[in-house]
Amino acid sequence: MELTWHGHSTWSVSVGDTDLLIDPFFDNPKTDLSPDDVDDPDYLLLTHGHADHIGDAGEFDATVVSTPEVAAYVDAEMGLGDAIGGMGMNIGGTVECGDAYVTMHRADHTNGANTDYEYDLGMPTGFVIADTKPTQVSDEESTAFYHAGDTGLMSEMRDVIGPYLEPDAAAVPAGDHFTMGPWQAAIAVDWLDVDHAFPMHYDTFPPIEIDTDEFVREVEATGSDAEVHVLGGDESFTLE
Repeated sequence: MELTWHGHSTWSVSVGDTDLLIDPFFDNPKTDLSPDDVDDPDYLLLTHGHADHIGDAGEFDATVVSTPEVAAYVDAEMGLGDAIGGMGMNIGGTVECGDAYVTMHRADHTNGANTDYEYDLGMPTGFVIADTKPTQVSDEESTAFYHAGDTGLMSEMRDVIGPYLEPDAAAVPAGDHFTMGPWQAAIAVDWLDVDHAFPMHYDTFPPIEIDTDEFVREVEATGSDAEVHVLGGDESFTLE
């Protein structure tokens, strides 16, 4: 599984021959790319409808993986009419996306369309992307990546996502103010019991500027064995 961080919460994920793009927003200081520089993915995963998560969604031709509310919004506003299952998916569901299996989980956040107050698009989400279908039987050969979306610290990370969806790596928002800050994000990493952790959703705007060394220290303080990777913009990591 190849993971590439494009700054903010934007990730490219390749599983086998399948390419997924999560929360496309290239108007951030960490990336040197524009949407024109990125090939159309097979699937476009949208965690929620804030402008800094769907801002560049309309630049891509791909199957949308999101809740029905977000899928309907980007269809109406951006012409993205091809949604998984014809109308999107919902929390708790797992869908097969080419060589990947995508499980949707809730996130604790808000979800005004385009960060506005006129329309609420329902519960925000995160995704666990795996190369095998999740079951109650633990699979040591499976590889899974958790994109937490925009969220606060949730007990479901400890009680459900970690023990049952078993991600090997997690990208967690760490910029504070709108999401978890470094110390809560570090607790999330510990609860998830992952081998690899990536901070995201930081340094894009002044309110979420942080010292990532603080996140590294906080993860160490939990006693977690996770290795923290502070990626540069457009830097890739191979998850094995």
